Amino acid sequence: MANIVEDIKNILEFYQALGFERLPINLPSPPFSKRGKERLEKGGNRGIKEAALKALREEIGDCKRCKLSNGRTNIVFGEVDPGARLMFIGEAPGREEDLQGRPFVGDAGVVLTRLIEKMGFKREDVYIANIVKCRPPMNRDPEMDEIEKCRAFLERQIEIINPDVIMSLGRISAQTLIGNAKLKITAIRGKFFDYKGIPLMPTFHPAYLIRNPKDKWLTWDDAQKVLEKLKSRE
Repeated sequence: MANIVEDIKNILEFYQALGFERLPINLPSPPFSKRGKERLEKGGNRGIKEAALKALREEIGDCKRCKLSNGRTNIVFGEVDPGARLMFIGEAPGREEDLQGRPFVGDAGVVLTRLIEKMGFKREDVYIANIVKCRPPMNRDPEMDEIEKCRAFLERQIEIINPDVIMSLGRISAQTLIGNAKLKITAIRGKFFDYKGIPLMPTFHPAYLIRNPKDKWLTWDDAQKVLEKLKSRE
């Protein structure tokens, strides 16, 4: 035992003489807990997620895959936090979105931003996208062939972001994500569905709430259920 102590003392004196202030060794990091790993995967790798989203946007390029490209000004890819726990998915860009290349920046965007803030978040804390990334003429509903051309890109966005909960905004968004074109938003809003293991809450589109402000309390009820689900998945 005395020899071991003496050897350690000699090693320490040797490194001190060389000018080292600490031993040049790396101790193994303590393992992450299961919850810690989940948080790292969902929110910690923002740089990796940002790079993946950038690569996806580059793959889309100056998209001509469907007829919506004929009349668009800008592709509206999505924003903002790639590490978001909550993702909102609307139907299609409108006039202001097409001009600015950003989702939900018109009147409907004001309503959505107020909802996000009422839920206790900032717009920068969530991720916002649409089923299709180009504006349909005269703001008509996107058609099935247009949705199918964009679907794979949206699915990859969701896979990269990997949110804890998705809120779909409007009938088209809910029908597309759930996979049933016969669903009525009035019948399914407020109920959780499953999207590839992610809880999905359908609710009204903000544009509908502008026309029907009396139904805002229903959307707020849906949002409260989402907050409860987020809390349960912390």
